[in-house]
Amino acid sequence: MLHFGRWKLLTIFLVVLAGALYTLPNLVPETVRYQINEADGSREPRGIWRYIPSSTINLGLDLQGGSYIVFEVDMNEVRTAQLESLAADVRQTLRNDPPLLPRSVAVVGEEVVVLMIREEQRDEAFERLRELNGPVTTELGQPGLAQMYDMQRDGEDPSAIRISVTDEQFTAIRQRTLSQSITVIRRRLDGLGTTDPTIARAGADRVMVQVPGADDPQEIIDLVATQAALSFHLVDTTINPGPNGQARTPPGRTIYPVANTQPVQYLAVETRQLLTGENLTQSNVTQHPSYVGPVVGFRLDTQGALIFGDVTRNNRGRQFAIVLDNEIITAPRINEPILGGSGVIGGGYTYETASQLVILLNAGALPATLTPVEQRTVSASLGRDQIESGTLAIVIGFAAVIVFMLAAYGIFGVFSTLALLVNVVLILGGLSGLGMTLTLPGIAGIILTIGMAVDANVLIFERIREESRHGRTPANAIQAGYERALAAILDANITTFIAAAVLFMLGAGPVRGFAVTLGVGILTSVFTAFVFSRLLAVLWLRAFKPKSLPL
Repeated sequence: MLHFGRWKLLTIFLVVLAGALYTLPNLVPETVRYQINEADGSREPRGIWRYIPSSTINLGLDLQGGSYIVFEVDMNEVRTAQLESLAADVRQTLRNDPPLLPRSVAVVGEEVVVLMIREEQRDEAFERLRELNGPVTTELGQPGLAQMYDMQRDGEDPSAIRISVTDEQFTAIRQRTLSQSITVIRRRLDGLGTTDPTIARAGADRVMVQVPGADDPQEIIDLVATQAALSFHLVDTTINPGPNGQARTPPGRTIYPVANTQPVQYLAVETRQLLTGENLTQSNVTQHPSYVGPVVGFRLDTQGALIFGDVTRNNRGRQFAIVLDNEIITAPRINEPILGGSGVIGGGYTYETASQLVILLNAGALPATLTPVEQRTVSASLGRDQIESGTLAIVIGFAAVIVFMLAAYGIFGVFSTLALLVNVVLILGGLSGLGMTLTLPGIAGIILTIGMAVDANVLIFERIREESRHGRTPANAIQAGYERALAAILDANITTFIAAAVLFMLGAGPVRGFAVTLGVGILTSVFTAFVFSRLLAVLWLRAFKPKSLPL
C-alpha cells in the first residue's frame, strides 16, 4: 500500500497545516498579534492574525504561578438546615386534615422533637409522620436501602416523638452539597474569566481551588466564598428598627441593614420570601435613567414573573427590598405594576462591583458557607524555572533521539526526525485548539510521547530491515515493514491510551494534565509514525528508485 491518492495527500496536508496554524500563536507575542486599546483593554487582531486561530496553550499553576486555596464546607450548617426543613415538613404534615395539634415542634441538638398536646394522639401522629420517611436517593438517582430519618417514640415522655437524619442520608446530603459547591465555584470563576481553574474535592468536606495567573488569593476568596443568597421581601414601614437594628419585632418580621449607608440604616421586612435567586434566569450590567452609573438588570423565569407582577400590582406605594446575604442592597418604591418579569438593582455600583454581582447572581447561591482554611500564592518565577528546565529536557531528549536515529538508520533516521518535528507541532496545536492547560507533568507527557513515537519508528525500520535481508525489493520491504509493524504499534498505543483515559477521568489537576498530553500525543504519534513517515519514505523511493535500502 505505497500508493497515496490525492485525497490522502490532501488529508495529510490539511492535518499538518491545521497543527501548524494552531501552534503558531504560541510562538508569537500577543503584542504582535493584537492591537490593545489602553482605554478599555479591548484587543483587535492585527493583519493576517484576523484569519489565524488565536487560542494558545494555557499554562497551569505549577508553570505560571497563581493562587491555591482550600475551602471547608460548613457541614454543621447543612445538617441544621436539613433539620429545620424537616421540622417545617413535620408541622405541615400534622396540619393535614384531620389536624393533629402538637404542643411544640423544635430542633433539639441533632433531632427534631415533637411534643403532642394529647398523649393519646402520639401513635397516630407517629404513623402520619412515617410518610416523611423514604429511601435515600444517591447521586446516581438510585434509591438506597436505608431510610431518610430515624423515628422513634420516646419511652420516657409518652407525648414525644424524636426524629433524626440517618447517617446514610446525611452522607448523601454531604456528597450533594460538595458537588453543588464545586459547580457554583466553577461558574463564578468562569464568569471572572480565569484561565482553566482546577476545582476538586479535598477530603470529606473540603474543596481545593487552583487558579493559574491569579496572584491575589483574597480576590478569589471574596468571589468564591460569598454566599450570594438572594431574596425579595416587602418592607414593613410600621416597625421602627431602631438606630442599631436591635428593636423587637413581631413574628414574621426581620430587620436587615441597608448596604452602602453611613451611618448604617436598617429596615424591617416581611420574613416571607416572595422570590429567591432560583427565580432568576439572567442578569447583566446595564444602564437605567433612574440611577447614576451602572446598574444590574435581571430577568425572572415564568413563575417568578407572575409572582413579581402580582406583588407589584397589589402593593403600589410600598417598598420592595432585595436582600443579598442578609443585607438589603436596594429597596425601591413600587410606583406601578411590573409585568415583564424584569427589573434593575441600583445602589451606587461601579462597573467592577456591578460585574461581580452579576457573576454571583448568574452562578447561583452556594448551598453552604465556605471558609478558607489554607491559601498560598505560587511564585511565577518558580514556573519559569520549571518551563526552562522542561524545555531543556525536551531539547536534549530530542537531540539525543535524532543523533541515534541518524546513526542507526541513515536516511530513514531523517524521515523519523521530520516525523518527530511534525508530531510535536501537532501536539502543541492540539493542546491549543482544545484549550487545554499545560502543566509540568504535561511536559513529561510530551517527552514520553517523543519516546513512544521513536519506539514506533524503530519497530517499523527494524521490520523493513528484516524484510530487506530476506531478499525483498525496496518497495516490497517498505510496504511489508509498515504493514507488519502496525499491529504491534496499535497494541502498545491503545493500551497506553486506555491508561491515559483512566487517569483523565479519575485524576485531577496535574494528573489530568499529564493524561491530556499523553492522550493527544498517542494519537499524533500513530499518525506521524505510520502515515507521515511512510509518505516521506514513498516520496524518497519514487524520487531515487534505489536498488537496495541503506539500512
